[in-house]
Amino acid sequence: MAREQRKLAAIVAADVVGYSRLMGRDESGTLAVLKAIRQEVVDPAITRHGGRIVKTTGDGLLLEFPSVVNAVRCAVEVQAAMADRTTGIAEDRRITFRIGINLGDIIVDGDDIFGDGVNIAARLEVLAEPGGICVSDDTYHQVRGKIDVLFVEMGPQSLKNIDQQVHAWRWSPNGPSASPTTPPSLALPDKPSIAVLPFQNMSGDAEQEYFADGITEDIIMALSHFPSLFVIARNSSFAYKGMAIDIRQIGRELGVRYVLEGSVRKAGQQLRITGQLVEAETGSHLWADRFDSVLKDVFELQDRVTMAVAGAMEPSINQAEIRRANRKPTENLQAYDWLARAVGEHQLDSCDALDRAMQMARRAIELDPRYAQAYACLAGWLMLRRVYAWTEDEAAETAEAVRLAHLAVQLAPNDSLVLTLAALALGILDRDLANAIPWLDRAIALNPNSAFAFGMGAVVRNMAGDYATAADHADRAMRLSPFDPYSYIFSMSRGVGHLLQR
Repeated sequence: MAREQRKLAAIVAADVVGYSRLMGRDESGTLAVLKAIRQEVVDPAITRHGGRIVKTTGDGLLLEFPSVVNAVRCAVEVQAAMADRTTGIAEDRRITFRIGINLGDIIVDGDDIFGDGVNIAARLEVLAEPGGICVSDDTYHQVRGKIDVLFVEMGPQSLKNIDQQVHAWRWSPNGPSASPTTPPSLALPDKPSIAVLPFQNMSGDAEQEYFADGITEDIIMALSHFPSLFVIARNSSFAYKGMAIDIRQIGRELGVRYVLEGSVRKAGQQLRITGQLVEAETGSHLWADRFDSVLKDVFELQDRVTMAVAGAMEPSINQAEIRRANRKPTENLQAYDWLARAVGEHQLDSCDALDRAMQMARRAIELDPRYAQAYACLAGWLMLRRVYAWTEDEAAETAEAVRLAHLAVQLAPNDSLVLTLAALALGILDRDLANAIPWLDRAIALNPNSAFAFGMGAVVRNMAGDYATAADHADRAMRLSPFDPYSYIFSMSRGVGHLLQR
């Protein structure tokens, strides 16, 4: 029996307001106008933003987009164009759309799609105002800060035939809106700056997406260890995943001179990485290359990519820095693979996903009992269970997190990520600031580009009463990662730091 095909996608449901009334008044005229709107407004917008038409009804469309940001951009563009097009037409004769958008898991059957992800989009469309857009909470949080549109919170909504309430947000053509002006470019740092975009998975297997993401994250981490470079954090680089955006725009939004993009192809034991370094301001290619190897040498392959990129940007980077940046977290490829899967699960941000991530990290430790990053991740995830009130035995889990944090630092005292995760676990769970603060200081010394160490560490520094440093480090984190999902923590830490300094 064939395995059910599923994927995550942005679903757009659009419908004509008062279609039956319009058809009853003038059937031929309504159909002719709708056809013209499709040809001149709707279909070109869908194509520009990388979507596809799944199906049409007499008065509606069901669309699928690989990027939720592009889905919302398309919807806003269509609604704005329709508002201009229908100006001066009597309201009872005006063709107006309602649009609902949801980011969700869908079932794929040939060219058709099914599931709650689709149903929720259709139900949200009914909640939208004429000419407006209604989006799910997941959609809103993915596009917030990335597009210049203001959504108004509607709160939890009960949707027909949907078991759980859906938190919704709306955009109205007549409501408040954000300024249409382009946001100002961030100033370039005083040293070579780079953003590494998520490498494309060219393996033909969607389940290998985590592997391509892991390769990208390791290259970002290696480049981050060079003090002579300014490297945008992983979380902000990955905000552009699946989006077709001009490199020059990315350079302006992130405030970097260079952008690295590439792809990963994994076929059996064969591995190929391609990469190209682009000057963001001009869009010109400075360097491009292809790297082939076998899977067992994946770490050596990452080293070659990192050295090539760093050398193209900053020839003065010395060999000692390169050796330190390319220090391997484990020699066991299977353990590395399990932890990469675990990190992907953790990012789903649910209790069940976190439990699965912890099981995968423990499997990585079984394969390599000296894998410090796996111990540190476990300590950090136990801390999250406490923060989210998912802990079943608070005392036992706190004790385990503290033990794992100390063990991780003993195994890898020069790993910035290990030090940061361990410091968070000790500072938040055990209030052991005597160890946590020095570990954070060392993490930043080892990786001066770590938005995670600066921003999450600011929480611990506030706990220690070092409010000025907390505010300063939170500022630094927000510059290193302008679109970070943890920006609310960075901003909160900065606010608390200033508040407690009065």
